[in-house]
Amino acid sequence: MPGKFFDEWQVGETITHQPSRTVTETDNLLFSAMTHNMQPLHLDAEAAKASEFGQILVNSTFTFSLAVGLSIADTTVGTLVANLGFDKVVTPKPTFIGDTLTCTSEVVEMRESKSRPTQGIVVFKHELTNQRGETALSMLRTVLLKKRDA
Repeated sequence: MPGKFFDEWQVGETITHQPSRTVTETDNLLFSAMTHNMQPLHLDAEAAKASEFGQILVNSTFTFSLAVGLSIADTTVGTLVANLGFDKVVTPKPTFIGDTLTCTSEVVEMRESKSRPTQGIVVFKHELTNQRGETALSMLRTVLLKKRDA
């Protein structure tokens, strides 16, 4: 399923990506270990139980990466030149093991590249919501995309 070229997008266009993803204990454990994030809230059930959350929190950089991963099939596969930046990353609600996350993307800004006439810049707002309808993560992702007509 290819992404879309710069000239196929419109500001305001919104996509709810499928499939959603249920976060497992293994996801959290492996991602935390691979990134050397040994925060007890992510790995130690007893420490997490004693926290205000009462359970293990999923590593927020996993939820960040999951938002990008869930979104790319519909947005940038095969059309991406480069990710230019990630901004305004917020995690208003924690993610817990067993939460099912769904990603929605909205085009919030577009502009022609001044230095690359065959490419354009798109800013996506990605939002992950859990099965309770709560926003687990929101961010802006700025990408450089190929133009179809170039």
